[in-house]
Amino acid sequence: MAIQYEIVIGLEVHSELKTASKIFCCSSTEFGGDPNTHICPVCLGLPGVLPVTNKKVVEFGIKAGLALNCTIAEFSKFDRKNYYYPDLPKNYQISQYDLPIAEHGYLDITVDGQQKRIGITRVHMEEDAGKLVHEGETMATSRYSLVDYNRTGVPLVEIVSEPEISSPEEARLYLEKMKAILQYTDVSDCKMEEGSLRCDANISVRPVGQKEFGTRTELKNMNSFRALQKALEYEAERQIEVLEDGGRVIQETRTWDEARGITLSMRSKEEAHDYRYFPDPDLVPMVISQQWIEEIRQTLPELPDARKERYVTDYALPVYDAEVITGSKELSDYFDEGLKHTANAKALSNWVMGELLKYINTSGLSVAGVDFPIPPANLAELVELIDRGDISGKIAKDVFADMQEKGERPSVIIEARGLKQISDEGAIAAVVNEVIAKNPQSVEDFRNGKDKAIGFLVGQVMKATKGQANPGVVNQLLRDKMK
Repeated sequence: MAIQYEIVIGLEVHSELKTASKIFCCSSTEFGGDPNTHICPVCLGLPGVLPVTNKKVVEFGIKAGLALNCTIAEFSKFDRKNYYYPDLPKNYQISQYDLPIAEHGYLDITVDGQQKRIGITRVHMEEDAGKLVHEGETMATSRYSLVDYNRTGVPLVEIVSEPEISSPEEARLYLEKMKAILQYTDVSDCKMEEGSLRCDANISVRPVGQKEFGTRTELKNMNSFRALQKALEYEAERQIEVLEDGGRVIQETRTWDEARGITLSMRSKEEAHDYRYFPDPDLVPMVISQQWIEEIRQTLPELPDARKERYVTDYALPVYDAEVITGSKELSDYFDEGLKHTANAKALSNWVMGELLKYINTSGLSVAGVDFPIPPANLAELVELIDRGDISGKIAKDVFADMQEKGERPSVIIEARGLKQISDEGAIAAVVNEVIAKNPQSVEDFRNGKDKAIGFLVGQVMKATKGQANPGVVNQLLRDKMK
């Protein structure tokens, strides 16, 4: 009988914090500067310099911990994590080891309609390393690498999960939820394409029923949801294949080769003692008062789960709609603003999840951008125009296309193009009579019980009126006249 395996995953999420300056100096955290221009003696670790903790970083660390249901430490300190790598100018990273800013939290995800709680081991603050720019397509195939130290010293929170994630899909859902929470609290912009949200994934497999963990490997610097899930799927299959062939999994760090769809070995995996942690002698420990913690707690916004519950309870949205919309803070804020201008939450939700998201994906624009041509009030007005019968759903899509190009209110577009829906029975009746006269076979089919025939007749009336006739009125007039 073949051995059945189960997957065990833990994620270490690294998120850059939205501060103007770095964690221990005044250098800029702005993305995109020329290489090695956002640096100073402190973040380069030159002799004689002294770091000073950025208070805003500590505040954001506390805020992230509270949003993740953690206990905030009243006493916390920074440590030196010692290792050599070309992007680490001091040959150590200032991080937190045994006394992190927050511990023992959790995050809930929804898997196949069921809620699952993933434990958060710890949230700690640290400085980012620099960036290696590789000459080749991947780190493993590059002939040489260049170093940009602009990112050195940018503040991070590292959020470590318990090994309670059971599939690559759960890992993706966890990271998506994590991103939403960090964006809602406004501690990070989470721009994965800029590296401000990335994660390392630890994965092992073991026979079902075995309590001991298998040997784990670590996948470094996963910076997209799709890549994370694909890499974990491949790595799980690879480990199972190794075990089934009688081999053993090696504890190592691996990288994901997107082009080939495989993971590649980078180096052996370090243990905590390999880093020779010790308290940073240049930074005083932090004593955090309950008063400050409570002050920060009061600034927490409505988080994704609470907002989802509000949509379901107050607006009767389906859970699926609420989850999709609250998955992005920008989209949810847009939807909330639209609700101020229409009472039809479900119709607004349909437009947001349908045509609006399609436009966002094709245009690459953000609903929060100043150049976004469709403000929430305009989309809500489109919903209201449909509800009042001023336009049909079909014409509304044409109007929406014009809204994208011109940035105008739908009512202005409808007036300019003469698209207002015809609901007057007298005006429609003449067209209905003409269609009935021209299509005797369809009329006979309807009278013989073939109800689908009326669909063809409605279509003919709509075609004759260029889509402006009210479909409900058309349908009723046809039925009345064909009795």
